Amino acid sequence: MGEGGASAEDALYSFDPAFSLRKKSTGYVPFMFPPALPLSSPSRPGFVYHLEFINLFKSDGGQAFASIDTLGVSSDNGYNWDLLLCLEIHPTRGLQAIMPTVATSAQKVPQSRIRELAEAAMKMEGVFKLYFGESNVPTPEYIKRAAIKALEEGYTFYTENAGLPGLRQDLADYYRRLQGVELDPRAEIIVTASGLQALHVGIRCALDPGDEALVLTPAWPNGSAIIQMYNAVPVEISHPLRDGRYTIDFAALQDALTPRTRLLVYTSPSNPLGWVATEEEQERLLEFARRHNLWLLADEVYDRLYYRVPELGVPAPSILRKATRDDAVMVAQSFSKTYCMTGWRVGWLIARRDVGRKATQLNEFIISHAPSFTQRAGQAALKYGEEELRKMLGRLKENRDFCLAALRQMPGLTVPSPDGAFYVFPKIDGLSDSFAFCMRLLEETKVGIAPGVAFGAGGEGSVRICYAAEREILEPAMERLACFLSQRKSEK
Repeated sequence: MGEGGASAEDALYSFDPAFSLRKKSTGYVPFMFPPALPLSSPSRPGFVYHLEFINLFKSDGGQAFASIDTLGVSSDNGYNWDLLLCLEIHPTRGLQAIMPTVATSAQKVPQSRIRELAEAAMKMEGVFKLYFGESNVPTPEYIKRAAIKALEEGYTFYTENAGLPGLRQDLADYYRRLQGVELDPRAEIIVTASGLQALHVGIRCALDPGDEALVLTPAWPNGSAIIQMYNAVPVEISHPLRDGRYTIDFAALQDALTPRTRLLVYTSPSNPLGWVATEEEQERLLEFARRHNLWLLADEVYDRLYYRVPELGVPAPSILRKATRDDAVMVAQSFSKTYCMTGWRVGWLIARRDVGRKATQLNEFIISHAPSFTQRAGQAALKYGEEELRKMLGRLKENRDFCLAALRQMPGLTVPSPDGAFYVFPKIDGLSDSFAFCMRLLEETKVGIAPGVAFGAGGEGSVRICYAAEREILEPAMERLACFLSQRKSEK
């Protein structure tokens, strides 16, 4: 029957033109359709019907006859697929097939507005590229040499689905040293082909089709998109700005809960806000998840890019410091931001043992494992990367302070101070279409920044500027943005 779990007695129905459900005995069932009419199930709210196989065998004057072998019936934890019967009935020509179309669930996943703008920028010469979340500083030489050495040593074959045991042990040591957290490298750490893939496998382990996930936004849009890709529903709750700092609206979280809510996703340090969850906020998030029996998934890929510390290099506190090893908590992580390895595609997921076991199995069917030689490069980053990281953090903090000072002199901007990551997220007075604003800025000044609308609820009216670029790029980009805003103000 499939994972929807319909019983045998629920298996056979007929659909009339209004699509009310009528129970039928086993055998052939008449269908009457207008051309290409979609199937639906309005008669049983909360249930979705999945027609897995239909054998059409006759067409007579617009009437098609069929045998239904399987009709999956779902409840709150089952199927959630929108279906179209790809048939067209012509009384004079009989039954005709319509060409298959892209799945409705895939069609619902929106295009990244960041990528949409970037594609336009890539067709232009001389653009100041501040739209992507990466530094223009190349990967350090010691990491490149480690990858070359790994290739020469034969790290070109399959590894364990969970990743090289040596890398997992190094990650466990890393957390013990920097976060004071004890992890079992054999059961609780899964190496992935990027932090993005860590989010994929973590979300897949938490959600069934039709489930709902609370997502704190503005946030990197990929989290909500992944939830949709698994036929679940993202429910975005925006961070309110209070007294110059973003915070969490716990009342809104409470109001958004439904019987289908299974997951809460947040990012700290935040992309795009630079917000970092305080210990009190982490405790309240964890308590909220426990009380409502939710999975809690923290995207912590920017944890080393943290400035509100006495000494640069101290990480932002991980939710793992608050959680027990039995809590329903997962952490997605990556080498990309800390070690300038965005193109290397290697990350990791930390999770409870049962999730670790299943995520390892799922890795086989998604990616098998992260590339062997990039895993060895990741080991070198963990072992030798602290000095380079501190130098990079010094430059990033200087860039952040420069951008804050420049933006606060521009007309009509509200600019909260970010504590982490490498973004500023200024709000522009009177802006209602941030994508159009960014496209016009790109076309007229060749400054590429990301529209706030790309980051979900609470993002419209703002723009994201990545300050990880060199000052030779940031300085003229800020000058051009200031001129553009002044011109915009004079046009009003």
